[in-house]
Amino acid sequence: MSPIFSLRSSVANILRDRSGNFGMLTAILVPVTLGAAGVAVDISNTVIAQRQLQEAADSAALATAAALADGTIAVSGASAFAKDFVAGQMSNYLLNNNVASTGIKDGVKVTVSQATSGKSTTFNVNITTTYSQPLSGLANFVGFKSVNVGAGSSTQSGIGPDQNARNALSMVLALDESGSMAQDTDTVESKTCTRTNKKGECKEYSTIYVSKMAALKSAAGALFDALDGADKDGDLVRTGAVSYTHLVMGQTSPIMAWGTTAARKYVNGMPSVPAGGTDANGAMLIADNAVRKPSDGSDAETKAHAAKKNMTSDRYLVLMSDGEMTGYSNVWNSSLDQKVRDKCDAAKEDGITIFSVAFMAPDKGKKLLQYCASSAGSYYEPNTMENLVKDFQNIAQTAMKTTTRLIN
Repeated sequence: MSPIFSLRSSVANILRDRSGNFGMLTAILVPVTLGAAGVAVDISNTVIAQRQLQEAADSAALATAAALADGTIAVSGASAFAKDFVAGQMSNYLLNNNVASTGIKDGVKVTVSQATSGKSTTFNVNITTTYSQPLSGLANFVGFKSVNVGAGSSTQSGIGPDQNARNALSMVLALDESGSMAQDTDTVESKTCTRTNKKGECKEYSTIYVSKMAALKSAAGALFDALDGADKDGDLVRTGAVSYTHLVMGQTSPIMAWGTTAARKYVNGMPSVPAGGTDANGAMLIADNAVRKPSDGSDAETKAHAAKKNMTSDRYLVLMSDGEMTGYSNVWNSSLDQKVRDKCDAAKEDGITIFSVAFMAPDKGKKLLQYCASSAGSYYEPNTMENLVKDFQNIAQTAMKTTTRLIN
């Protein structure tokens, strides 16, 4: 006899008993109530797990297609590469990594097709993955042991006759100008002697360090220089910028323009000594609207690129912060943090690749920006001005050379 049938039978007998055995009825109903609560918790956990698995599948599909295109792996090694990638991504979320890795790898199916036309080769990678997620003991009480979580993703990459070919793109920067950006980095801007000995040797110095804001301006300048260097004729790159504290502080007008002149001018004009809290929600909404890529090609960016005979154009968003979402306070706000995550999800669904940069950020800020990045390779965590500049240069170079995109 099944546990559920037995439970129903016991309850029915008690209801027929007019003697009023309330103690026994309570003893039966309390575990049922707790079991229902456990199911609710498990449903919430399952939704989160599915989203995490989808991100892992997307990242693995992109990484596999890119590796095939640049010759890092052969078609014969694509399946193992993708399975390892999905398992590695999911190990960040699952507690028992050894068991989880085996279970997830077993559920990953990879299909690769290769088509050659003239000197060009295209790789299509399709990944489907399922994972049996155990449920809690409370859910087990009412007969549920586990639930299957699934995700799928498809990507396309290409190798053209010119390996140095550049892509048309639209890129918007969402930059933090909160009060913490006035803090110093470890990079020395100037060093002045304030006391010497009788021999004229300096004994004490006054040192001025580069602020985070100054470092950001240098890094953005390096990104713009790299984009300009790859777009000599000025017909491939469109850029824009928006900055935020706990409010949106401003944006380029119009938000997007050819080249980097307007965006560069905006970033250089951001305050050297900023103030305010941190909330990227408004800036993310503006950035998403600026470069989203609807499938019908009705957006302004698609039309602008088409006028330059750019029949395809990639969309990028650079989200940078040195803090965590506090709003107008100095205390982390979980609600604001979740809203930013939701906007990052929306931007990805809108066909935007997100590069995220956690510059000397606290742990909660790092976790948010890791979540927002489109892939592990799109997340940067510089702790020095020098590394920030290198990372922004890398973002520009990666964006201009990318020939791999999600197609599902």
